[in-house]
Amino acid sequence: MLDFLYKGGVLVIPILLCSVFALAIFLERLIRFIRLRKQGRGLAEKVAAFVKNGDDEQARDLVDASDSPMGNVLAQALEVKDQSQETLEAIIVHATEEEVRGLSRYLQALATIGNIAPLLGLFGTVVGMIKAFMVIQEMGGKVNAAVLAGGIWEAMLTTALGLA
Repeated sequence: MLDFLYKGGVLVIPILLCSVFALAIFLERLIRFIRLRKQGRGLAEKVAAFVKNGDDEQARDLVDASDSPMGNVLAQALEVKDQSQETLEAIIVHATEEEVRGLSRYLQALATIGNIAPLLGLFGTVVGMIKAFMVIQEMGGKVNAAVLAGGIWEAMLTTALGLA
C-alpha cells in the first residue's frame, strides 16, 4: 500500500492530508449534530406547555438545562415574551441566525478542502505527464512503455486520489 502511494509522487501527501481533515470535520459535525438533536428533541413543546400553564420558572430551568441551540433560542424568547410580537419575532430571528452561524462552524473549511483536493489531483496529473514527456525527450523518442509508466502512474494515481 505504501509503495502504491509512493508512486503517486509528492502531491499524494497534501491530498491525503485533505482527506484526513475532511473526514475529521465530517465526523466531528456528525457527532455534534446527533448530540444536539437528542438534546433539543421535544424541548419547544415542553417549554410551550410550561409557559401556557404560567410556570415560566420551570420553562427557564428547562431551557437552561438543555444546552442546545433550540434551548438558547427559547431562552432569549422567554426573556422578551411579554413584549410586542414584533420584538419577540426579531429576537427569535436574531437568536436563530446566531445559532446557525455556530452550527455551520468548519463547514467552510470542508468546502474549501472539497475544492482543493481535486485541483491537487489535477496538478498531479499534469506533473506526472510532464515527467513522462521529459523521459520521452531524454531518450530521443525511442521509449518503451515501461519507461513511461512511472510518470503515467503518478498522473493517474494523483487524479484518482484527488477525486476520491
